[in-house]
Amino acid sequence: MITATVKNNMNDSHEPHAINPTKFVLWLIIVASIMLFAAYTSAYLVRRGEGNWVMFDLPAVFAFTTGIIALSSITMQWALISAKKDNQGNLKIALYLTLGLGIAFMAGQWIGWQQLVSQGIHLVGNPSESFVYVISGLHLFHMLGGIAFLIAVLIKTFQLKITAKNFLIVNLCSTFWHFLGAMWIYLYFFLLLNR
Repeated sequence: MITATVKNNMNDSHEPHAINPTKFVLWLIIVASIMLFAAYTSAYLVRRGEGNWVMFDLPAVFAFTTGIIALSSITMQWALISAKKDNQGNLKIALYLTLGLGIAFMAGQWIGWQQLVSQGIHLVGNPSESFVYVISGLHLFHMLGGIAFLIAVLIKTFQLKITAKNFLIVNLCSTFWHFLGAMWIYLYFFLLLNR
């Protein structure tokens, strides 16, 4: 009996573990995005070391939007937990909250850019100024993808296509949303500490 169990366990360990193709593509996108942001932050450090670097304060609203995106990660996790428990009411509330916080984050970033312009800091100018716009703008572009993903999940929720047995899209959206939040927190502190 013990031999049979060991043999079965050994056979199980040699079986390939299949990954969902959609999940695999999402992880490829995330890895590619991480490499892209790593390239820009590395270029930032190299260019800063060459001199001719203007020091300026980041917009205060960027700290506020960092809190917003962290909070949105919590509401997105609530959505995932609700989907797993087949709690449609909480799922909808959590998705709406996440969407609202995501839109608030994007509005805050836009306000931050307006604050930069009012300080005389423009996209075309000193490299230090350009990098802030490019890095935050690239993240904002990724956020647009996250917002579109959230809207697709909301639509499926209202079509009653998300259940405790079928919540892959919520899981994928949650993974991407947490990535967006973690990436912005990294970028904000990177820019804050490397001026």
